[in-house]
Amino acid sequence: MAYKFVDNYREKGARKKLVSILKDRGISDEDVLQAIGKVPRHFFFDETFWNQAYKDIAFPIGDGQTISQPYTVAYQTQLLHVKPGDKVLEIGTGSGYQTCILLELKAKVVTIERQENLHKRAVQFLGKMGYQSKFILGDGSIGYENEAPYDKILVTAGAPLVPEILLKQLKIGGILVIPVGDENVQKMITVLRVSETEYDKIVLDTFRFVPLVGDQAW
Repeated sequence: MAYKFVDNYREKGARKKLVSILKDRGISDEDVLQAIGKVPRHFFFDETFWNQAYKDIAFPIGDGQTISQPYTVAYQTQLLHVKPGDKVLEIGTGSGYQTCILLELKAKVVTIERQENLHKRAVQFLGKMGYQSKFILGDGSIGYENEAPYDKILVTAGAPLVPEILLKQLKIGGILVIPVGDENVQKMITVLRVSETEYDKIVLDTFRFVPLVGDQAW
């Protein structure tokens, strides 16, 4: 990962083009698009691969993980309907790119990662970029009870089911976004907590995420 923070007109122009591509693909939330336009995605790439940073593709980041495709990041974030001040639990810190998007939306982010290398890298890297979040090393499939309840929960890895323990960590009126399926293909699911015992679930489009690993997952 590069720590040389160079963000000139070329990179800014590439982000502007990426935002246009996302609009054409159906992303309509202007706040989400603005956040995508602000976060320098190329910072998350080795300089050798900066030419790949603003393509609408996922890209390997090591430890068997990827930085998500920009469309996927925008799609999931749009479903969350993040408002300034929302407390958001992000499950799967990964590179930290999605974390930055949530922070640009002025959310209070608690982000959890099970792989120590990725966790340490994100803590160091986002700090150098000036982003402030609460980073947790642990099993995201069981959430993080210490900071619950959350306004929003975002899962950035494919789960075999919607963990009940995550639903219980949502505020009433809160939203959970999670891809659910097998280890190769998942359907994006949103869950709205209606009351202490009631939840509304919507099944949406098909995606491919790395598997969510943990006590309540694979």
